[in-house]
Amino acid sequence: MSDFRQAFIQFAIERKVLCFGEFITKAGRLSPYFFNAGLFNDGDSLRRLGQFYAKAIIAAALPFDMLFGPAYKGIPLVSAIAIALAEMGHNYPFCFNRKEAKDHGEGGMLVGAPLQGRVLIVDDVISAGTSIRESADLIKAAGAAPGGVIIALDRMERGVDQLSAVQEVRKNLGIPVTSIVNLNDLIHFLQCGDELTQHLQAVRRYREQYGVS
Repeated sequence: MSDFRQAFIQFAIERKVLCFGEFITKAGRLSPYFFNAGLFNDGDSLRRLGQFYAKAIIAAALPFDMLFGPAYKGIPLVSAIAIALAEMGHNYPFCFNRKEAKDHGEGGMLVGAPLQGRVLIVDDVISAGTSIRESADLIKAAGAAPGGVIIALDRMERGVDQLSAVQEVRKNLGIPVTSIVNLNDLIHFLQCGDELTQHLQAVRRYREQYGVS
């Protein structure tokens, strides 16, 4: 596992974004871990989060021309990622949307740079894929093309059928989806740790029951 991936998991645990125990997911499953990116809620956390996203984007060598963050969680994410990439020597324009169209001033649904070229969509996780599909529709309507998706965590678990939410997006939209870390990275991290090794078997059992390859 890349060093930045291991560092991200440690960072998420320290900020209590990643917790272990018993949690009910939206699908009604009893999960041994929970990830809440909303708890990256101070300036230093957001700065570091943007840096981890930027490293994952560069490591994945995703071809894109600009960034898009779907409202609302995607707005601070896309801003932080754009800053982090610029600090690494990669200056990209970015854009985000409003939930409701503005009827005064500049008006419209979009804020930031005009959507054009290949657009990389940024989000925290993909649950049902609704936000990503809506973003893709906005991008296409503007005459641009969805170029890929970057998220923080890929849980790698089945949705309504044998595919995960991430695999559904890849299949239906025909674009790459990458993440800072996925469930395999988390299991590797637990295998190498001491204090948190007690959660390893529960996470493995969860993957065996609900996971996808």
